[in-house]
Amino acid sequence: MSHNNTSPLLPSNIPLFDTHCHLDFTEISSQFEALWLRAQHAGVQRALIPSVGAQNWSRVKAMAHQYQGLYYALGFHPQFLDGMDEANWGLLDTYLAYNDVLCVAIGECGLDTTSPTPMAVQEEVLQRQLTLAKAHRKPIILHSRGAHNRMIQLVKQAKLIHGGVIHAFSGSYEQGMEWVRLGFYLGIGGVITYPRARKTRDAVSRLPAERFLLETDAPDMPIYGEQGQANEPKNVRVVLETIAILRSEALQPFALQLWENSNHLFSLNDY
Repeated sequence: MSHNNTSPLLPSNIPLFDTHCHLDFTEISSQFEALWLRAQHAGVQRALIPSVGAQNWSRVKAMAHQYQGLYYALGFHPQFLDGMDEANWGLLDTYLAYNDVLCVAIGECGLDTTSPTPMAVQEEVLQRQLTLAKAHRKPIILHSRGAHNRMIQLVKQAKLIHGGVIHAFSGSYEQGMEWVRLGFYLGIGGVITYPRARKTRDAVSRLPAERFLLETDAPDMPIYGEQGQANEPKNVRVVLETIAILRSEALQPFALQLWENSNHLFSLNDY
């Protein structure tokens, strides 16, 4: 399969949505104009920039307001909790009180066993964000590393109204279905392009496509063959083509299904 973004498989007028890309991160922000142009040439019409903490909320908001097609989310990432205090919660409340239409979710937040922050603290921070998502009627963007069962437990307890997405899904079919039964979407990214990711490729070939979202996690999670390079939103096209091949899907209707999934979750009803 070619990684050339002029692939004839998908007409250029079929819209793509990168639902998770850190466009404000320094690895790619300095060349954002060129990067976003490449993404648009690949068919990307919308992208969502999740935040990691108070240190980048103003940045992701500013980017979304500067460029058409960009949206953002506000939250506390489990890897970036050092130095966080109660004032940060007050600031988040202030941001959310604006009811900015470009702020479409809470996150990125969750649990990560590789984070230096104690799990008890991570859980408290996650639970408060789940409560905020419910109060503000927004979906939540979840990060889960090594904590699937506990994440499922906490999300069940939260009884969310608008669900959310499990970012960078790399689990089994059974784990994927646990999220689907909770009303969640599965963010499918570059991991699916790696032949060695047999468990996840099998899962994605069988899980319901009406619960899939495309994502890159740019500049992280490069696609197969581009290890060591900064990832870009244009590569959602490669992810899409890979999933379609794994599932033997007709590319054009499949792409439209994922576009509709994304806009439905984030209540972007003008598509």
